[in-house]
Amino acid sequence: MQPPEGTVFETTPAQRFGAVVHEAAQRAGYDLRPGAGGRLALARDTGMSASAVGRMLRGETLPRPSQFERIAQVVHLGLHELLVRGGVISEDSANDLSQGVRSPITPEEALDAWGVTHPMIRKFLLATIAQAIGLQRESERGPFPPESGHGEGTTHMQR
Repeated sequence: MQPPEGTVFETTPAQRFGAVVHEAAQRAGYDLRPGAGGRLALARDTGMSASAVGRMLRGETLPRPSQFERIAQVVHLGLHELLVRGGVISEDSANDLSQGVRSPITPEEALDAWGVTHPMIRKFLLATIAQAIGLQRESERGPFPPESGHGEGTTHMQR
């Protein structure tokens, strides 16, 4: 029995990923027909169990994220292509990842990103950040807060 015309079937990310890996594995020379040994070879080459490879190729489960890179290598796909075509991440997310780790932003850039525009508030926050950075550097040089002798000159907070 055929579904009604115009019926749209939704695929899960696992199904989409499995289909992409299945196609790429065949192109890479793995014979995935039952009994042909390609699934066992794919399992061996990816470091996955044969049952995990079977579930992945059938679209039942996604592999562990730590396995994505090895799968991509074995089936001759770029990691970016595997993750995007496989529906694991969006193209935009992949582009963000490919830009790598950004260098730290300046305090001024942070204030801009947060929408802080009032000059006095900006001046106050920038001074506070500068003081915090100075305290951080001071703490890295020795005990923080600085230890002093016992008794004289030591200030204690009262409860």
